[in-house]
Amino acid sequence: MALRRKGLDSQVVVIGCGISGVAAAQRLVKHGFRNVRVLEATGRSGGRIKTGSLGDKIIEIGANWIHGPSEDNPVFCLSRQYGLLEPAALTAENQAMDIKGHPPWVPGWFSSSGKKLRAEDTYPAVSMFAELLDESAEFHSRGGEPRASVGDFIRAEVRTNCKLSEALKRVAEEWKDEEASTRAMRLCVVSNMLKVECCVNGTHTMDQVGLGAFGLYRTLPGLDCTFPGGYEGLIQNLMSELPQGLVAYRQPVSCIHWSDTEGDNEPVVVECEDGQKITADHVVVTVPLGYLKKHRAKLFRPPLPLHKLHSIQRMGFGTNNKIFVEFDSPWWDMDCEVIYLVWEDEENLVDQVADIKRSWIKKLFGFTVLKPAERYGHVLCGWIAGREAEHMETLPEQEVAQSIAQLIRRFTGNPTITPRKVLRSQWFHDPWTCGSYTYPARGCSAQDLNNLMEPLPSKGTQSRPLQVLFAGEATHPCYYSTVHGALLSGWREADRLISHYSSSGPAEIPRPKL
Repeated sequence: MALRRKGLDSQVVVIGCGISGVAAAQRLVKHGFRNVRVLEATGRSGGRIKTGSLGDKIIEIGANWIHGPSEDNPVFCLSRQYGLLEPAALTAENQAMDIKGHPPWVPGWFSSSGKKLRAEDTYPAVSMFAELLDESAEFHSRGGEPRASVGDFIRAEVRTNCKLSEALKRVAEEWKDEEASTRAMRLCVVSNMLKVECCVNGTHTMDQVGLGAFGLYRTLPGLDCTFPGGYEGLIQNLMSELPQGLVAYRQPVSCIHWSDTEGDNEPVVVECEDGQKITADHVVVTVPLGYLKKHRAKLFRPPLPLHKLHSIQRMGFGTNNKIFVEFDSPWWDMDCEVIYLVWEDEENLVDQVADIKRSWIKKLFGFTVLKPAERYGHVLCGWIAGREAEHMETLPEQEVAQSIAQLIRRFTGNPTITPRKVLRSQWFHDPWTCGSYTYPARGCSAQDLNNLMEPLPSKGTQSRPLQVLFAGEATHPCYYSTVHGALLSGWREADRLISHYSSSGPAEIPRPKL
């Protein structure tokens, strides 16, 4: 595609150096754009991709996995190209496995009375929950959702066993035949599964996730994999393909001045917090939705169009935090890949706690086991979402460590277990993210995602189109909340500009593959 000289000389400012911003800049530079700048508020690239360390162990404070590592996933393809993955992740068998977003990990189950539960006793509850999740995702295409939220739907179905598939009815009948104590334990398992889904979706409660929009999310085939050397290796490789000095670090933006008036040929002006004003033909905004929610009123002049503002308000953006815990020796089985903690007083299908300050630790559904042990030693990663996770961030690290130790001692019945090191993420109180990632809240629809990605001006003036473009995981119509969604959105907006300046004239930007 030939580009007109005017396009190659146009001034493009990218706000944010997360993977969507890096992807947009890289694509534009590769196509010959000569005046691309990236403004990053922090002192590092990567955004919510953030690799850290626990002693001498590499850990992921931010993005953890490549979800769906297969040929349709550009993160997987780039990581393979850069040589960042283990051989096991590259096999055809691994790429063909369709896990539908839930890896088939070997579980270990513990109860709050200090008992180890048998996986076969928890299976009927886990199976029913998985079926109900699948059914929840179908309402997007078939309509007629009976409840407003996924949480409401699952609770109603578990309690009444109505509108279930034949397979679910058989499971429900098995439940009815069990002793009351076993059935009560299985209800508590469902509560744990709801907490798991809060972490998967990045929400405080599944009551906030819209049932009609739940199925908008699409998974890719492939068994989720990690980076032996850290996820930031992907960022470093992408950054190495950009010219030196293209990124200005510690340069937060206070306001973007654009125009929705026909005939106004003034450039877009990016006003930085230090008072610097940068003129541009196009600005690509890649800040997280959480930041947009908090600063939408002051970040744009004139304000965003109402339909865009309403979609920013309607879409969900929550917190999912990690608590890494290292031990001298494992207290879990060697083949265990995930540990679930089941509270025996949660028969009423809860995914949030009544007293957050006193009981925040009950929201932590359990731990994933960092493998292989030869690389990580004996390290677990605890997962906690919602307002309980936000409260956890405010506590001294020593208090978090004590709470984790007490929790594990209670569930294992072993009073001597003591963590060697603890490290937690704090995404809600990070001023540039204000949370973790996007989910479709109650009342959301596909139109809201379309509104989020729509450039400014959206209507009216055509004399200066594409003044402000929007990228980031929250702007992808079906891969929101993922790294590959963020990457694809950056490429999408770069392609929008490339198409605008092509010698054949503007073309329709292709929709992402579903």
